[in-house]
Amino acid sequence: MLKYLRVFRNKYTLTASVFLFYMLFLDDADIVKIIRQNAKYHRLQKEKVIMQEKLDKTRTTLFQLNNLDALEKFAREEKFFKQDDEDIFIIVRE
Repeated sequence: MLKYLRVFRNKYTLTASVFLFYMLFLDDADIVKIIRQNAKYHRLQKEKVIMQEKLDKTRTTLFQLNNLDALEKFAREEKFFKQDDEDIFIIVRE
């Protein structure tokens, strides 16, 4: 124990230790915040990839809807549109 106290009697070692402790734990950009921000960054990158895939799918669908027959098919299948003289039955499989 006395050996460790001798090391901290040196003012440079003591100052460096206090500075290191402050920078790692007490500063605005401490190590915990950096780790959290890094995890959040990776999570947002994954969400960005998912959103980009959804955007590409939506653009493809929008491009296909220029055809009037495709538009009617999409409206009937996805949005359950019907004509006045039709009935729609939705079957849900569990």
